[in-house]
Amino acid sequence: MLLIKGPRRGWEIPGGQVEEGESIIEAAKREAKEESGVDIEIVKFCGVFQNVAASISNNLFLAKAVGGELATSPESLEVGFYPINVALEMVTWNNFRERIECCLNAKNQPFFVGF
Repeated sequence: MLLIKGPRRGWEIPGGQVEEGESIIEAAKREAKEESGVDIEIVKFCGVFQNVAASISNNLFLAKAVGGELATSPESLEVGFYPINVALEMVTWNNFRERIECCLNAKNQPFFVGF
């Protein structure tokens, strides 16, 4: 599993905001590249976590690495690939770990979690 160690939130999966004129797929690929140096191919849309009060919606995907090289950035102090069980222990915030677990446990249907 690809993880980054951000300067504010610790270990997490790459992610970020969709820019104007960009699809959520393009945003996921761009954010992974910017934060980790890794080029990805989206394999599956897993689902959505939505926080209505904060006007935040997180679209989650499973992806595979298809190129690039691990590299840090201003948004990532460390980057690396880790076995899933190790990665889940490394993820700093429980809500980030919950999102990863939902992706790994998603069957054929995308999930939706609203709060």
